[in-house]
Amino acid sequence: MPLRNRAGVPVDPVPFVVVVGLAFMILLSFGPLYGQALGVSLETGITASAALFVLAAAAAFYRQVWNADPDALVPSALRAQRLFYLIPILTALIVALAVPLLVG
Repeated sequence: MPLRNRAGVPVDPVPFVVVVGLAFMILLSFGPLYGQALGVSLETGITASAALFVLAAAAAFYRQVWNADPDALVPSALRAQRLFYLIPILTALIVALAVPLLVG
């Protein structure tokens, strides 16, 4: 069953699946560890990570499927600009994931 946007047009599911898979991998592997390093119990860390995953999956669906326009072409300059904006965000994410190593 192909994913469809709000107009009923089929949308490529690959970006959505990749984002949801990465969110699952990062949140449920680092989330409980990060929570335990900050003093949260394992059960609470897993529950909070699962809740954040559901929120991330819903946001990804809304942005990449529900509001997707498969006929729109994104200029290469805009794609490059988004890529360069992503670099500091990913750097901050890596630093944030290293906090449990420094605290614990």
